Amino acid sequence: MTGRLIAVVGPSGVGKDSVMRAMVDTMPNMVLARRVITRPSDAGGEDFDGVTDAVFDQMLREEAFVLSWPAHGLRYGIPRAVLRDLDASRDVLANLSRKVLQEAAARFPHFTIILLSASPDVLAARLRARGREDEAEIARRLAQAAYTLPDDLPVHQIDNSGALDDTVTAALRAVQPARA
Repeated sequence: MTGRLIAVVGPSGVGKDSVMRAMVDTMPNMVLARRVITRPSDAGGEDFDGVTDAVFDQMLREEAFVLSWPAHGLRYGIPRAVLRDLDASRDVLANLSRKVLQEAAARFPHFTIILLSASPDVLAARLRARGREDEAEIARRLAQAAYTLPDDLPVHQIDNSGALDDTVTAALRAVQPARA
């Protein structure tokens, strides 16, 4: 595996999907990992494959995921297909949970993390705009927004409170300093 798995993590509403799409649009050798989620496919937001819990269980039994985890009452998986991209020397951006970062670091030799942050006001406004959470859920997600990652992981922290272009430039510079 010569490609890198680049985890993009951060609180709900921080703009992970927007940053990842813009990074892929900028870098020809970078691809997005399309997550499988136990949420209806028409739920909006990111591009993902929505499945039922029964289908997710079957995929787990078939070892269809390289990583999987529960969060916010749903289950998420990164399909094994990302290994083809990594073997082809492509960098793969994956929206991961902090719950699986240690596992990912142990499994993927060229692993790094982009930790996105934003001010609480920005996060609240983005969560309201996407319309998937009520005020109580927004408050709960904001309470979980501030967190740190273990010191032994390769982390690039970037504030995404401002312009998307500025964040994308900083993210590319962090993971590909010679090419950004």
